Amino acid sequence: MNRYFLAHKPYRVLSRFTSTGGKLCLKDFFKLPRSVYSVGRLDYESEGLLILSNDKMLTHQLLNPSFRHQRKYLVQVEGDITHTALQLLREGVDINIDGEIYHTLPAEADVIKEPGNIPERNPPVRMRKSIPTSWIELKLTEGKNRQVRRMTAAVGFPTLRLIRFSIENLNLGTLQPGEIKELSKNTIYSKLFNRTD
Repeated sequence: MNRYFLAHKPYRVLSRFTSTGGKLCLKDFFKLPRSVYSVGRLDYESEGLLILSNDKMLTHQLLNPSFRHQRKYLVQVEGDITHTALQLLREGVDINIDGEIYHTLPAEADVIKEPGNIPERNPPVRMRKSIPTSWIELKLTEGKNRQVRRMTAAVGFPTLRLIRFSIENLNLGTLQPGEIKELSKNTIYSKLFNRTD
């Protein structure tokens, strides 16, 4: 039987159920059937929405690049981000993926106020008093390795904190870091693919 979970991955946790180098991993937070695994990933330093399931069709549709699903990220960057940098993010930038230059697809990028509904990070972001920070909302339809971090660095504003808030119409809501909830197949499919199966 296929099962579906929505989890909030904490900062500095691997997006898998096995640890390397003594790092925390998903099994330190979630007790799930062995057949359930993370559909996609967030890097160790990133936080936010993870889908976990044993549904192979769901995995195929979410991870195959030919199916483009919008992912929304809340990103804190170092510096007072400029309109020029935002425009470059919107148009696509060149990033290095495994030694090859890749031009990212057009994205939506906007400055936002510091989100008031997100939990404090532990440990907190280290601030340099002389350098301001900005929050942006970035919406992508692709998911290359460390893409958001590479994109903001490419326009001169390194990422300090990265939270994936949603994939299509499925979002974190009030889920706190280290929390998980089970969803029905109909809920998952309707929110991700706008259909019920």
